[in-house]
Amino acid sequence: MTQRWRSLALLSPWLLTLALFWLFPIGWSIYLSLTDYQLFRDPSFIGIANYLALLRDSDFLGALENTFVFVLGTIPVTTVIALALALLLQHPFRGRTLFRAGFFLPWLTSIVVVALIFTNLFARGGYLATLASLLGFTPPEYGFLFDDRTALFAIMGMDVWMSVGYYMLIFLAGLEAIPRELYDAATVQGASWWRRFRSITLPLLRPVLGYILVINTIKSFQVFTEIFVMTKGKFDTATIVFFIYEQALTTDFSFGYASAAAYLLFLIIGLVSLLPFLAFARQRRSLW
Repeated sequence: MTQRWRSLALLSPWLLTLALFWLFPIGWSIYLSLTDYQLFRDPSFIGIANYLALLRDSDFLGALENTFVFVLGTIPVTTVIALALALLLQHPFRGRTLFRAGFFLPWLTSIVVVALIFTNLFARGGYLATLASLLGFTPPEYGFLFDDRTALFAIMGMDVWMSVGYYMLIFLAGLEAIPRELYDAATVQGASWWRRFRSITLPLLRPVLGYILVINTIKSFQVFTEIFVMTKGKFDTATIVFFIYEQALTTDFSFGYASAAAYLLFLIIGLVSLLPFLAFARQRRSLW
């Protein structure tokens, strides 16, 4: 047996897995997105009709709007809080390890468990409603999750609380990689904390920041579990992934329509994920 065939034989389990569980589903779902396939009838080819119908579907457009609200509302807040916590926990102090573990713990907890806990916190007469009343605010009559004005924002708040610890650790790793000599030299020259942060920390954290923005963007566009557990997509909280779930598994098993929505989401995520790279590349060119 030649070296080439021996290598292919060793790679065959991985190649078979790739073909069966990745390449075939991707190819099949692309084909389904071009058909009117439903579970109990054979597919018929209709071209891009599903994609055109999605662009006119008020339910899909509403889910798209909710998804963008979720993305634009959580990513900046999560990033800023995570960076602030990383800066606070960067320097040694008593109990620093305990604080790091405490902030990271929510990320390790099952998202279903966290969603159920926050469902009770947001409920009518729950802790947050009571706290709002004590502070002089009027909480929603039936709870934060049963009001079109507050339901999505309540879920966004839970997502921020759950995610900051993970991104904080990534920022901490980036901060630890910055040479201390740069800060010492800047301090000797009389640079203030803000000057050191703006001229040293932020530029050297740019790759870490780009990575965080990309993975958080991908995660946020795919939000589903929180929506499913906490509101079932009601009260103006349905997102694109929840829309796909409903079309494929609850409405009329329209797998072709759901596949088209999934590939539109894939295209949106790809385009939006490129924005941080383009922004950083443009900034790098301007520096030169």
